[in-house]
Amino acid sequence: MIECEIRAFISEEEYHRLIDFFKKNAEYKGEDMQQTNYFDAQTKVRTQKNSKGTKIILKKGNVHEGAREEIEIECAGEDFDKINKIFIELGHPVVIEWYRKRHTFFWEGITVCIDDTEGYGYIIELEKLIDEYQKEQTLTELREKLNFLKIQETPKELFDKKFQHYKENWREMIDEYQHSIH
Repeated sequence: MIECEIRAFISEEEYHRLIDFFKKNAEYKGEDMQQTNYFDAQTKVRTQKNSKGTKIILKKGNVHEGAREEIEIECAGEDFDKINKIFIELGHPVVIEWYRKRHTFFWEGITVCIDDTEGYGYIIELEKLIDEYQKEQTLTELREKLNFLKIQETPKELFDKKFQHYKENWREMIDEYQHSIH
């Protein structure tokens, strides 16, 4: 399957407005505290610890690409540190840690994630899992939904620039409070 998604940086006011809107107009899937570690590797491999457990995630393609293949393996939550240690021992150190509070909704066939990411900002993400041949049609649909919400899609270049800044400065940008998910 291909993960097809669009995203936008939003203000704190929009963050709260959108959570209220979706709680009234969509199926609320819940709130989650997540830690995601990116590793120094040729592939885009990461681990994530959340309220349901731990995942190993491989995303093909480039960061912030509109559609790319994604492979996930779910593991027990207590295995997070051991899995990270394996990657580190294999020569792939952690290059970024993300800490976020995520609200997830299912709305008109679309997964909607509204995030508060420590040191990075507020983000809305609209996502569908699709077959390769549905990519352009699905991206158009997601953009129409974002427009309906009165949110402007953030250009990929801005996400790339902010991502690079975070990658270089994340240790200084994260707050102690986010470490509470350990």
